[in-house]
Amino acid sequence: MSTVLSYGEFLERKSQLGTFDGFEPVWMPDFLFDFQRAMVEWATRKGKAAIFADCGLGKTPMQLVWAENVVRRTNRPVLILTPLAVGPQTVAEGAKFGIEATRSRDGKHSGAGIVVTNYEKLHLFDPADFSGVVCDESSRIKHFQGATQTAVTEFMRRINYRLLCTATAAPNDYVELGTSSEAIGDIGMVDMLSRFFKQDPKVYALHERERRKKMAAKGNREASKIMIAGTGSSWRLKGHAVTPFWQWVASWARACRKPSDLGFEDDRFVLPDLIEREHIIEPRRLADGLLFALPAIGLFEERQERRRTIEERCECVAQLVAHDKPAVVWCHLNDEGDALEKMIPNSIQVKGADSDDVKEEAYRAFAAGEVRVMITKPKIGAWGLNWQFCNHVVTFASHSYEGFYQSVRRCYRFGQKNPVTVDIVATTGEKYVRENMSRKSAA
Repeated sequence: MSTVLSYGEFLERKSQLGTFDGFEPVWMPDFLFDFQRAMVEWATRKGKAAIFADCGLGKTPMQLVWAENVVRRTNRPVLILTPLAVGPQTVAEGAKFGIEATRSRDGKHSGAGIVVTNYEKLHLFDPADFSGVVCDESSRIKHFQGATQTAVTEFMRRINYRLLCTATAAPNDYVELGTSSEAIGDIGMVDMLSRFFKQDPKVYALHERERRKKMAAKGNREASKIMIAGTGSSWRLKGHAVTPFWQWVASWARACRKPSDLGFEDDRFVLPDLIEREHIIEPRRLADGLLFALPAIGLFEERQERRRTIEERCECVAQLVAHDKPAVVWCHLNDEGDALEKMIPNSIQVKGADSDDVKEEAYRAFAAGEVRVMITKPKIGAWGLNWQFCNHVVTFASHSYEGFYQSVRRCYRFGQKNPVTVDIVATTGEKYVRENMSRKSAA
């Protein structure tokens, strides 16, 4: 006998609210805070989930406890993927909390337990060996059809238990939400777009015109080709789909900036003051044909402005960190890093060309106080590291709000006891870069 559904029940069945494919936690240690316990319990029952908790809220112990539950339940290993320098930190955190985790960078591991490796070594591992996977700093997979996103999503496809952890899942970056959903086995990126979004021809046309102008300015012969649709810039939420969309996201993800977002007390998670100071430098040498400095327009002019002003910007940074306390300096160009390392005594630079061992040793030396100033790029070291012992951050102007946020949050995170000073160095020609960053911060 068929059951007659009410219209409300019919609509509820059509909603994408996911299922609980996990299990009741088999081990819940006392060292977790109440809000952490709630997040881990939910993620364990969910089976395939995402925890979007802000920097310093304890994503490492949460993911370790989640992984240990999966290990105890299945008697099979769990793989934790981290950025390069975060691997040793994760293993050390496990030892601190009495959770055994071993590191592997060659694909070899033994027995049932937690295995930690970095994203770059994923191709050496066999997904059939694992019952669960954790993606630490899962914003690494936010680029749709990017190499890392494709590799991680494919690796996780047949694994029963999956967890994503990041502090910077941007609520207005629908592409990242789509790639995260696809990675944990919920709705795929393309399906998400077709169900909740519609393409906005006006926005698409605007971005296409801008893209063609930039490519034509570079003499690119491909400027006449239409860009591939599907990026976040040319899609918008359907008017009637706003509430169902966020209900769907909340069915597989939990987000919080502080414990009170989940209904718990914030008493142990109150940050000190954050002091931002802007330093605007007049360039010594102007662009050819100019009598006075003008704001750079477009990425090409901005790159020229940065390269033309490396010396004076680096001199400003060297003066700002001329004290006896730890400091982190974030640069964007190799030439900036080289100049800063020469100008700043007792500093160390981490470059993209450095081997994994060299990078890890540099991070260790900085954390141990053997060097006073760390110099690196946000795309190399701005994810996952805990540097609460340092309360001075210096960075050059940038369009990337995520990079800036993560750079600052290496030091300005829960556990920091002192006010944190952030010095932002820019030239008069980088006016629009700073305005864009302020706009993104407000958004």
